[in-house]
Amino acid sequence: MTISPKTVDGTGPTGGRLLLLAPRINETGLALRTAAQRRGLAARTATSYRVPEGLPAAVAAHVYGGPLFGDAVGRELGLALLDAAPDWLTTLPVGLTGRRIECLPLADARRLRRPAFLKPPVDKLFPARIYPDGSGLPGPDALDDDTLVLVSDIVAFRREYRLFVLDGVVHAASRYAVDGGLSVAPLAADPYREEALAFAADVLAGCAGSLPSAVVVDVGLLADSGAWSVVEANPAWASGGYACDPDAVLDVVLRAAGPAGELRDADRRFCRDLPLVVG
Repeated sequence: MTISPKTVDGTGPTGGRLLLLAPRINETGLALRTAAQRRGLAARTATSYRVPEGLPAAVAAHVYGGPLFGDAVGRELGLALLDAAPDWLTTLPVGLTGRRIECLPLADARRLRRPAFLKPPVDKLFPARIYPDGSGLPGPDALDDDTLVLVSDIVAFRREYRLFVLDGVVHAASRYAVDGGLSVAPLAADPYREEALAFAADVLAGCAGSLPSAVVVDVGLLADSGAWSVVEANPAWASGGYACDPDAVLDVVLRAAGPAGELRDADRRFCRDLPLVVG
C-alpha cells in the first residue's frame, strides 16, 4: 500500500474559498495557512471565537481548529463538520484494537471499580488518562449523567502513528510517539512504515462505511504483544498534523470541514451537531 497522491478535492485555486483558523493557531494551523495560500485559497486567523466581521456573504468557508471553535462558527458559516461516531472504537473487533473497549454513560462509568483508561469520545470534557476507578470522573454537577465515556483496558504502545484518511485511503501519515513519549517523524523515515500502512489498509477496508470520507485514524504497535492496534479516530479539522505533508493534510481538512451544501450523502450521518450560538 502507498499513500494516495495529493488532490485539491475541488477546492483549489478558485474564487470565494476561505480557510478560517481558530484564534489559538498552532504549528499545524500555520502550515495549513501557508499551504492554502500557496494553492490560491484565502486564509485567515480569527481573532475570537466568533465569525469575523466583513466576510463576503457568498464565501465558501472551511475551518481548522478545536471543537470549541467549530461549534462557535460552524452553524453561522453553514458548515458540515465530519467526525467518527462516538462509539466507533467499540464496533471494531478485539483483533484490531488489542483491548476491550466500552462506551458507557457517565453515570455508569462513575461506578467502575477497576483501573481503566477513560476518555470522552468527542470533546475534551475531562482528562483522558488511566483512572484507578470511576470515582475520579466529573460529578453530576459538572457533567450530565448521560455524557458518553470510552472505557478501555489499559495497554501500552511502543510506537504510535497519525493517519489522515481521505476516501478510505491513507492520504498523509506521521509517527508521533515512541514508548509513550512524543517522537515526531515523517512516516517515510520510520522503520515500521510498511507495517503501519499495511495494517491501516486492513483496518480501512474492514470498516468501510463506518467512517466519514475525511477523518484521522491513529494506530500503534502494542508493547506487550507486538501486535498492531487502532488507537482512536479523531476529526481531521481538529487534529495536529505532526510531520505529515501540510498539502495532503489540507486536502483532508477541506473535505472534513466545509460547506454543508457540498456534503456527500454518505457523510451526512457523520456530521457534528452544531449549536445555535446567540450573542
